[in-house]
Amino acid sequence: MGANVAIGRGVPRGAEERVAELYWEAFGRKLGVALGPPEQGRAFIAGHLHHDRAAVARVPGGDRVVGVAGYRLDGRALTGGGVRDVLRAYGLLRGLPRLAALALLERTPTPGELVMDGIAVDPAHRGAGIGSLLLTEIAAVAAGHGCSRVRLDVIDVNPRARALYERHGFRAVRTEQTPYLRGLMGFGAVTTMHRAVTAHPGTTSEQQR
Repeated sequence: MGANVAIGRGVPRGAEERVAELYWEAFGRKLGVALGPPEQGRAFIAGHLHHDRAAVARVPGGDRVVGVAGYRLDGRALTGGGVRDVLRAYGLLRGLPRLAALALLERTPTPGELVMDGIAVDPAHRGAGIGSLLLTEIAAVAAGHGCSRVRLDVIDVNPRARALYERHGFRAVRTEQTPYLRGLMGFGAVTTMHRAVTAHPGTTSEQQR
């Protein structure tokens, strides 16, 4: 499972556009409301990444990124960009509603908690266990930072992702109905899931190499 990829931490320099492409492919319906149109949204993501807030899967040799799992910790997430950045990129009239949409997607960790932003895997490499490897790496990151749990949100129209999370020990703790977002972002409910972090949550990237 995942034998042909290497798992590491941090977005490699030069892979920003590739990571933005993967994120947009996976979450474009949701992100498009805040950062669209697609070309401009991908450029904004690529230009405001926090490189150290991700686990990545790469094909050995070519080093092409084929999977990424972003997370929020200590006030920073993989996808960055503040109010001024949004207004500078989109202008005042177009930027203000985008800031409101981004606020709907904001998830702030509680003390001792790492929040996952989501997993994005190249369609050509799905089914190879990359998502599982990335989840294991994220748990190792959380343990290394002394976190007691990992938190994530999964939408009702993504049952495959929820099944993956459940296989990795995540348990649903609450579901928020969001019918007002169905027409806007394509989903009508968000389930928050937690996974407790142990001192040795799994194999880390150093052990895999």
